[in-house]
Amino acid sequence: MTTASPLVYVCITCRRPEHPDSEPRPGALLAAATERAAQGTEVAVRRLRCLANCSRGPSAAVRANGSWTYLFGGLDPANAADLVEGARLIAGASDGVMPWRGRPDILKRNLIARVPPTDFEEVDA
Repeated sequence: MTTASPLVYVCITCRRPEHPDSEPRPGALLAAATERAAQGTEVAVRRLRCLANCSRGPSAAVRANGSWTYLFGGLDPANAADLVEGARLIAGASDGVMPWRGRPDILKRNLIARVPPTDFEEVDA
């Protein structure tokens, strides 16, 4: 993996409020499914503990080198391929913004936040 590889960060400690003690955690299941979906692609998947979106988990964040970072919630393993596709879309975006057109529906409906890259400056602010 190079630093330019698109990344999907998946919270492995996420759980559903209605099943707080379930094991394996839904976030861990999402991480495993996303790793499988990313096999053979340029997308890297990293597991981490807590994206601080507990009330709307399971959660994942998507970014590429120099891009905006997108945080999504309310996910499940069926959304793994959508996360990989989102990472690929953002990696191919010249402006670092994930295009709306072609974005999987779950990544439209379940967007929690979009965070600018560290060197971002608003042009017309």
